[in-house]
Amino acid sequence: MLDIGLAKIYPYIVHHLESNMLINNYQHGFRKGSSCLTNLLTFLDKVVGCLDTGDDVDVVFLDFAKAFDKVPHQRLILKLESHGITGKLLSWITNWLTNRKQRVCINGIKSSWIWVLSGVPQGSVLGPILFLIYINDLDSGIKNWILKFADDTRIFGAIKNTDDQCMMQKDLNTLLQWTKEWQMLFNVEKCKVMHLGRNNMQYDYTLDNTLLDTVSVEKDLGTVL
Repeated sequence: MLDIGLAKIYPYIVHHLESNMLINNYQHGFRKGSSCLTNLLTFLDKVVGCLDTGDDVDVVFLDFAKAFDKVPHQRLILKLESHGITGKLLSWITNWLTNRKQRVCINGIKSSWIWVLSGVPQGSVLGPILFLIYINDLDSGIKNWILKFADDTRIFGAIKNTDDQCMMQKDLNTLLQWTKEWQMLFNVEKCKVMHLGRNNMQYDYTLDNTLLDTVSVEKDLGTVL
């Protein structure tokens, strides 16, 4: 019954977030009027604009490790409060998230029950919007462009000199710090760099002291870039 009730209030939560412009416009996932297409078109427009003026572009594709499963419940509740979701509604969502257990059954053999302390229930109507709220401030303080489709995140910018390269690296450090503070770590081995432009200096970038691999082709949001 609780799941059904939360499904009914989903439109009101979305209306609250959108009418008060609480979700950053860089997020294109699970939002009316936004999609993979709007994300990719925005990316293409900015990149082509830079290349047309002779500027090189560096793109970093970021990958969260099991993103939807890693959202800590208590920290998510704090994020909900900061987005103006309080009172009985917050209590309902808290009750829906907490006091859950799970176990694994293989060939009739069952594991012990364990408490579920993180993750937004996938397949639920509220799961995606709760995730958007949780990572909404990921791009806070970022100087370069950043685009998100749920957990798929891409940061990119014109790189004219070492100052621009240093700014990109600083942004990556800022993002890394956010992931550690909010317990949503990157899968660094799957994070990639793409260098665009004829005169691109192909600077190296790191995450958590790990040199990121450089690629010439990357599949992103179902499209090969």
